[in-house]
Amino acid sequence: MTDMAVSSDYLDFVVEQLAPLGRITTRRMFGGAGIYANGLFFALIADDVLYLKGDEGLKAEFEAAGAQIFDPFGDGKTLNYWSAPAEALDDQEILIDWSRKSLEFAARKKR
Repeated sequence: MTDMAVSSDYLDFVVEQLAPLGRITTRRMFGGAGIYANGLFFALIADDVLYLKGDEGLKAEFEAAGAQIFDPFGDGKTLNYWSAPAEALDDQEILIDWSRKSLEFAARKKR
């Protein structure tokens, strides 16, 4: 099992970048952190990598952007989370766009 440590500096950076989405809260989980926008779980951080929730509909977009699927144990048993594209971490507007897609998926899934 991977140690999914999250540095407080990285967590603070991500929360700050996601602020335009509304009330951002985090919850420590399995050594990583779950990220919620207005109470909706849509992202997580593991090993100081931000992963956004996605489905088959977003898979092609994530892959085209160079994102990697979250494989927490390195055994091919992946979860529906994708690493945030590199340019998203350098540009808040791009990160917010990707995050809104993940939030839309999370909201549909919750219904």
